[in-house]
Parts: sequence; C-alpha cells; structure tokens
Amino acid sequence: MITIKDLHKSYKMGSNSLHVLKGINFDVAQGEMVSIMGSSGSGKSTLLNILGMLDEADEGSYHLDGKPIKKLNEKIAARYRNEFLGFIFQSFNLINYKTALDNVSMPLYYQGMKRKERTERAHHYLEKVGLADWAGHLPNEMSGGQKQRVAIARALASDPKVLLADEPTGALDTKTSYEVMELIQQINDEGKTILVVTHEDDIAHMTKRIVNLKDGIIIDDSVVTQIRATEARQRAYENV
Repeated sequence: MITIKDLHKSYKMGSNSLHVLKGINFDVAQGEMVSIMGSSGSGKSTLLNILGMLDEADEGSYHLDGKPIKKLNEKIAARYRNEFLGFIFQSFNLINYKTALDNVSMPLYYQGMKRKERTERAHHYLEKVGLADWAGHLPNEMSGGQKQRVAIARALASDPKVLLADEPTGALDTKTSYEVMELIQQINDEGKTILVVTHEDDIAHMTKRIVNLKDGIIIDDSVVTQIRATEARQRAYENV
C-alpha cells in the first residue's frame, strides 16, 4: 500500500540547511496497523506530512497504492488526498459552526457527491462510531472523545485506502484514549490500513508494528504483540 525508498528531506534555516529525513526506507502492506514514534525533532511529523501529500521529499520515492507521489500540482494532490487518505488529528479539526453531520459530509461535498447521498453516508458513519443521536449537535456540545469520533467518521466517509492518525489521543484522558483506540482497532480489523503517529508507548502497543525514528533515521522497526484497547479500557475503569 505504501512504499518509501531512500527518502530525504531538508529545510533551509537561514544560510544553513537542516537535514530532517536521512534516507528513510519504509513499507506498509494493505491492512497493517503501524505506529510511528520518535521524540521532538526525530522527523516523524515531516514523514507524516510527506505521507499525507502536504509536503514533498527532496530525494527518494513514495508510492501509494502503486501510484508515484512526486511533483504533483495542488489540484492533483488534493484529489489524491481525497481519494486515498483519511486524516485524524489531535485537535480534531472540526468546523465549530457545523453540526456533526455536516462535518462528516464535508469531504463528500468536495468529491461532488449529491446532497442526499452524502447525508446518508454521513449518517451511516456517525452510526458506525456510535454517534447517530448526535448528528445535529455542534462540536462545542460534545466531549473530547465524541469530537474525535466525529473526526474518525469524517475520515472514513470518503472510504480512503489509508488512515493517517496524528496523535489521535493526545488531547484525551486515558480512558477516553482507549475508547478511541478501541474504535480505531475495530476499523483496522475490518481491513483498513492505519498509521498512527504517537509519543505514547501504551498507544503504540495497541498497533501491530512500531517504527521508531531518531534524528531522521529509522532505528527500529518491530512487529509487536498488540494490546487490545478493550482490555486496557476495562483495566483503567477497574483502577478508578
């Protein structure tokens, strides 16, 4: 699904150049659930931006579902993002004056889908994340966990090939984090490819593979025994 070979990225810093990614080689098969970890400055955000077609590498290659992602104009990049990728952010990135239903259906509007069809699909995905009864509510009427569920529904609505989750539990408490990860695991169990950027070790171990970045290189890439979020959530409640 994702193939990256010898990826390099540098940024100009005045008269100097900061070499952020230093020859990344990285593959993700269809249906995998992978976490990317690393401290601040490790390059994980830069890598995620390149995967999300929000930035472009200086050297190396990136293929997504067999398509080369290189030198795309913004129109084509936007179309590919809409077609291939779903984004989940730490800060939810919901439109505050739009209802949950409108937030979820927004990407479908940009795909040119008719109102009736996008409304039906948005309702379907809100039901999938357990928020069918909240379709008419605004984000400020929801908890953090509910907002993230709306964001997940929005990411799923266009049926992307890959979900990119950037610190999806970073703004949530432990129990709510596990509830969100339980949902993300269920989505992966259904076959969706998911990449999770996180700095939280317990969240990383809820994926099936952990890639560690340091100073722009991959220092470890290991398959791990996945912790099921359902069990972790139950333990968290028992310890209250």
